[in-house]
Amino acid sequence: MQRVVLTLLRSLLKARRLHLIPGGYTEIPSPLPTYRRFSVENPSPYRLFFSDTKPRTGQLTPHQKSRIAIRVMFFALLFGLCPLSRTLSADSIDFERDVASIFRNRCLRCHNERDQRGGFSLRSRKSAMAGGESGTVIAPGDTMSSYLLDLITPVDESAEMPKEAAPLSPDEISIIEKWIESGANWPGNIELTPERLWSLRPIVRPGIPEGIESADHFAIRNPIDVLIADRLAKANLSPAPPADRYTIVRRLYLDLIGLPPSPQQVEDFVGDSSPQAYSRLVDELLDSPHFGEHWGRHWLDLARYADSEGYLGDSERPHAWVYREWVIDAFNRDLPFDQFTIEQLAGDLLENPTLDQKIATGFHRNTLRNTEAGVDLELYRTKEIVDRVNTTGMVWLGLTLGCAECHDHKHDPISQTEFYQLYSFFNNTDDIGVTATRPWELAEYEQALQRWQPKWDELTTELIPFEKEGLTEEQREEVFKVFDEYEKTTDFKKLESYYRTDDLNWKDLQDRLAAHLAKRPRKPVTKARAFAERTKDRRETFVHIRGAYNRPGEKVAANTPEVLPALITRGETPDRLDLGRWLFDEKNPLTARVAVNRIWQQLFGIGIVSSPDDFGSKGSGPTHPLLLDWLASEYRNVGWSRKKMVRLIVTSSTYQMSSAYNSVPEQAEMSNQLLWRQNSYRVTAETVRDLHLTASGLLDRTIGRKGIRPPLPGFVTEVGRSVEWPVSQGSERYRRGMYIFFKRTVPYPMLMTFDAPDATISCSRRERSNTPLQALTLLNDPVFFEFAESLGQEMAAKFSHDPEQAIPEIYLRCLGRPPEESEITFLTAAYNDLLHIDPQSEASMDEMHREAMIGLVRIVMNLDEFITRNWNHVQWLTNSQIPNVDSFSPLQPAGWEYWRWHRSCRKTGFWQMKRKAPWLILLRLQSGASSCSWKVGPARWICLTPNRN
Repeated sequence: MQRVVLTLLRSLLKARRLHLIPGGYTEIPSPLPTYRRFSVENPSPYRLFFSDTKPRTGQLTPHQKSRIAIRVMFFALLFGLCPLSRTLSADSIDFERDVASIFRNRCLRCHNERDQRGGFSLRSRKSAMAGGESGTVIAPGDTMSSYLLDLITPVDESAEMPKEAAPLSPDEISIIEKWIESGANWPGNIELTPERLWSLRPIVRPGIPEGIESADHFAIRNPIDVLIADRLAKANLSPAPPADRYTIVRRLYLDLIGLPPSPQQVEDFVGDSSPQAYSRLVDELLDSPHFGEHWGRHWLDLARYADSEGYLGDSERPHAWVYREWVIDAFNRDLPFDQFTIEQLAGDLLENPTLDQKIATGFHRNTLRNTEAGVDLELYRTKEIVDRVNTTGMVWLGLTLGCAECHDHKHDPISQTEFYQLYSFFNNTDDIGVTATRPWELAEYEQALQRWQPKWDELTTELIPFEKEGLTEEQREEVFKVFDEYEKTTDFKKLESYYRTDDLNWKDLQDRLAAHLAKRPRKPVTKARAFAERTKDRRETFVHIRGAYNRPGEKVAANTPEVLPALITRGETPDRLDLGRWLFDEKNPLTARVAVNRIWQQLFGIGIVSSPDDFGSKGSGPTHPLLLDWLASEYRNVGWSRKKMVRLIVTSSTYQMSSAYNSVPEQAEMSNQLLWRQNSYRVTAETVRDLHLTASGLLDRTIGRKGIRPPLPGFVTEVGRSVEWPVSQGSERYRRGMYIFFKRTVPYPMLMTFDAPDATISCSRRERSNTPLQALTLLNDPVFFEFAESLGQEMAAKFSHDPEQAIPEIYLRCLGRPPEESEITFLTAAYNDLLHIDPQSEASMDEMHREAMIGLVRIVMNLDEFITRNWNHVQWLTNSQIPNVDSFSPLQPAGWEYWRWHRSCRKTGFWQMKRKAPWLILLRLQSGASSCSWKVGPARWICLTPNRN
């Protein structure tokens, strides 16, 4: 009501010297007039003033004075009769009841005891009345002199305070004004503290709403569905119907193992009508060893995993892959998340730690390391520890602890002292290596040795004629000891006492012996990077003044932030094991919320909290707070089993919903923030490559082991320093993308093009860009051409000259669904065009058919659908919904638009087909998606396939 009245007043205030200004004085043209407050009672936060000075253009005419008088009487009547503010009829203002809640909710975030913006604190009466850098802010009994009212009163719907937030409501402003006017009573025993951030409140398992029943298209399968359905109902939204079975099977495969299903797996699932078919498929994929690869890749982003040190030198870490193998195995074993965490933070401190537990501590050995000569070792040691603190805070607490490295956190309740208390946990660790030679390494060594040995046996036989007389067995053993320890040709001098080295043929034999010894396989000695707690010469930890390591401040001991539960220690000195266990304290509200939000993010593309690395005041709030807390408590209840949580989520109807943007037509233009449908998005960089490998039939499914180096143009490695890139041979070059050797200064270009992280800092969520470079990479990179060539040759050999038989299998292998009739028609036409693209070619007919088939495969592999999870952005229309082409116009219901074809299209087969058949279906591409391969133009809507109910 007040806003309506103010709007009317502004429209009435046409007189030159009549002003309605918010909360005090406003700047007006000089000479500055004097003001006297109007005699009408004005309970609103707006004050009415009339100028005593003359207008610049002369005295007011009688007519102007009459108009002003009428307007003044009018708005005086409005102010007197309208209920502009509840303070007109409110009881006397009570500070604790009325004012304190406003200060807590809107002001204390920036004006508390720790963070006093502008030198002003609202913690107590004393600090509030003391004011700040601008002087007194609250003048009891004098609203005109209270600067606070000027700061909080909005002008043009914005106010100076609170910063970066919506202005206070008129009622809130009125309460504060009335409180000041009545003397600003503030009982001395009341001190205010900010409202506790939602993420720091204890996790309370919410009750499941009652009365939520299954709908025809949305069955209630578990509490996730109940909580989602309840949230959607409150927002007057309807959940989308389930996706079709072709979409579901591909979605599951991509989400759980990161690989597409084979045509046989697709057909088996689609043809299985039993109620248990979906559950069986989920269990099968959770048990797959590829589950650990796909989900382990997500964790490696958090661990900032790379195969090189970083910085300018960027030397290789030859055994970094040992930690990667441990991660994959831990995910496949479903190592409980609490144990998974503790082993990575403090595996070396466990009682009788195993080799695997020591390897697990490699998590924090993934930091960048400067190996340049002459560097300040202490400086870079502190940089590594700072990174470990920041990573620990982000990965397990979802807090931006790094903001407190140089000063108290400006937004969250983390002080600089607390940052260095966490720093202290890592300040007494020593970087060590542990022997971690893997069984497969030894097996490969034995095989290589067996291949090397026969030739060596032949050479040692040739040594016999050169032996000196009377050579004993002990001396022969000495000879072979020399060979065993051989490193350089000068070692042969040790044989002079046993052999006739002056013989003319000795030099030739020696050269052949040396050449073969150089090829001898070396027994593997793998050293995994790990941690060990320093027991002697322990370091003391000090606050770094302004973050400078060489400016020590106060001394601190290992401890955790005060805003979180107290640390429980096993002994007098807290250590990393205490820290790891503290993260999973029942009273710690962050770890479970952050962890389960990350699982949700991997299955829906975005978390319930969209800022997974920031659960602080500057991060996003949860879209479904009850669901988040229920999942967090459930994660604890299932013993921190990741697979059980994944299974719970993917078996819900919420996960199985269609991703079609118009699956609920009346909600087609609405945001999906509340998750009324599934999300559609491009797969990760590594999965893009894995899709091509799998479809082509070239994928090597070996799990773990060392990194690989796919073919790479020479000019790429020239930009780095001492970059060697020996291309992997045989099937190794066709292993999954997660095994590509990652050199920080020269990362594999394809991975960076598709938004892989650079591994310099922990990454909790990858960006998803859409750039021309991505399309050019898939079209022109020789690696991807090789994949298309392999599938094309296989199809040409299998189906000879019959593209109509090959296209369905190509679709099933690449897209996980059968093609539409129109798609077969289009691709058959494209095949015939490709077949005759070069009339002058001297190639044989078989070669021409093979090249045309490869071209056909390249078309399919370069569709957006191929690299997109849930590409079908719309539901197919039924016959009754198909619009009439002749009468179609931009004004059709439901926002359908008709885009006319370019004249050149009239001559194409597509145009003729459209004119012959009464079919038209409209498909909306996602924002930023590329056009279809048959070039329909830049329009957002394109004509596509016939009826599909």
